[in-house]
Amino acid sequence: MNLAITLLAATAIASIIGTVLKQDQAYQNYVIQFGPFWFNVFKTMGLYDVYASWWFLAILTFLVASTSVCIYRNTPNMLRDMRNFRMGVKFKSLRAFHFNRQWEPDTDPETAVAMVSSAARAYGYRTRQKDHGDHVVVAAMKGSLNRLGYIFTHVAIVVICVGALVNGHIPLKLRALTGSLKIETKDVPASQVPKSSWLSVHNPSFRGSVTVPEGSSVNLCFLQLKDGFVVQPLPFTIDLKDFRIQHYATGQPKSFESDVVIHDPKTDKPVKATIAVNHPLTYKGYTIYQASFSDGGTHEDLKAWPLDSADLTTHEVKSAVFDKVPVQTSKGPLTLELTNFRMYNINRVKRDGKEKFVNFGPSFTFKLRNAEGEAKEYNNYMAPVEQDGRLFYLSGVRSSEAEPYRYLHIPATPDGGIKRFMQFNAWIHDPARVRKVAEHTTQETFSQAKFKNEQMARQIVDTMGRLVSVFGQGGFAAVAKLVNERVPKDRRQKVMDAYMKVLQNVLGSLYVDLLRHDGVDVSNGLSQQNAQFYDDAINAIAAMGQYGAPFFLQMTNFKQVQASGLQISRAPGQNVVFVGFVLLIVGVFLMIYVAHRRLWFWVDKSEGRTRVLFAGTGNRNQRDFELEFNKLRDALDSRFRSD
Repeated sequence: MNLAITLLAATAIASIIGTVLKQDQAYQNYVIQFGPFWFNVFKTMGLYDVYASWWFLAILTFLVASTSVCIYRNTPNMLRDMRNFRMGVKFKSLRAFHFNRQWEPDTDPETAVAMVSSAARAYGYRTRQKDHGDHVVVAAMKGSLNRLGYIFTHVAIVVICVGALVNGHIPLKLRALTGSLKIETKDVPASQVPKSSWLSVHNPSFRGSVTVPEGSSVNLCFLQLKDGFVVQPLPFTIDLKDFRIQHYATGQPKSFESDVVIHDPKTDKPVKATIAVNHPLTYKGYTIYQASFSDGGTHEDLKAWPLDSADLTTHEVKSAVFDKVPVQTSKGPLTLELTNFRMYNINRVKRDGKEKFVNFGPSFTFKLRNAEGEAKEYNNYMAPVEQDGRLFYLSGVRSSEAEPYRYLHIPATPDGGIKRFMQFNAWIHDPARVRKVAEHTTQETFSQAKFKNEQMARQIVDTMGRLVSVFGQGGFAAVAKLVNERVPKDRRQKVMDAYMKVLQNVLGSLYVDLLRHDGVDVSNGLSQQNAQFYDDAINAIAAMGQYGAPFFLQMTNFKQVQASGLQISRAPGQNVVFVGFVLLIVGVFLMIYVAHRRLWFWVDKSEGRTRVLFAGTGNRNQRDFELEFNKLRDALDSRFRSD
């Protein structure tokens, strides 16, 4: 009993962990969530796949063995006890019962026996009587099914555990343990996975997942295992005809469902069905759940704006999510990997003093990977987003999935255009244009001071050009680094202030020339809107040193393709578990609500008078039994007195 209780407690704790901690995820997700230390601790304990871990299966096995032994040893006795009225009870034993009463009625023993038997049956008791020669014992019993409650609950534990063992992926674990099953750790399509990483189509139990784009079909799924996956083939093909998402007014997903067709070579007609959340499809023992949704290869039209060149020539890129495009850049060959597309991006923003949920519109995610395999991930919004009354193109960047995105804010003109900023950035990277502006600024300064020194003027122009070049490559941080490397510590602040003024003059002049180029009247100075745009543009260019991309990708058009995330499971022990739960419910009901109660009447003749001893016992609800005993006692009191 102690072992069984301990094992049950351990099973309950393990089940709580398996419910709270999401199971069967990629190891990378757990590393991001818990960090390297706790990841290794939980991995050693087998908490990422609790229900199929060796220690959990061992607990279930021991629990089955322990409970089975208990059932084997006690069930025969309980069944006999249900039928045994215990006619051999002793007079002294009955007198020792807590509930007892004795009468000496003015009736003969035969009449007394008939009276007590009738009274017991009136309260729902089954009665038996036995004549022992010198006395008669009338035994009454009801609620014997209570004993079945104990049997059912113990059998239910065994049945549930057996069902869990059947669903415990034991064949898969044994293959992985013996090395006959290799776990694939590379991100490759199923067609490139070696056969040593494939399971049998007759695998008795599994739980896998697969993503199916609209208009596509699959006949397999992937089982997440440790730091990789294995492939589980299916005996049928799932064809995704249509995938639908319903949204709330805020753009957040409300519900999603898939129209699928099952093609089975063993059947003549395909099976059509709609799978929705909480409405799975069960086909030949396989249950298909609607688990998630994602992009299925959305076609995207992209425009690449150069960020480190004076040439503003853009390049058009037509590709799709999951494509990899090699590109030649000023930073060497890179690979553009399109990884995701999102139609809706709901974010909490503060406007007019209130927090609101606002849809920022479509966005796409991509990676830029260098020849060494290092990559940065970017998340770009298609349309400009309003912040503080101004429009910005947002582009997030991060070096790993464990980091949050750091967003570059590229200012847009009131009509949502990005060209003015890109033109300004290109001019900053144009040495000839910068030198021309620097020469003009120097000439104006020298003429106002009535000072002529051509050699000094050339040095100032060179310094201006170098400062603008350094700023264009790394922002204010690069300028500060230059000062720290070349200027003594006691003069750094003065030199830095002078450099900032020089930069401000040159960049301001470049910006004014750009406005004139765009036909903006600046004869009366910059408007507040144009001045704010300049400040935002300078801040964006200053941050490009940390951006890491030689170009900015702008999505100009797209054709969305959605994909349905399906979870497919085969659990032959599921019905066994359901039977176990039914037995458990029935058993608990019988134990709680059905009380096993016994009554005895000892009838004999002592010193010429009839003597009746009444005693009883119940295994639970003693208060209720006491009330029932007292009612029967009072009923017999009145009958014996009247007689």
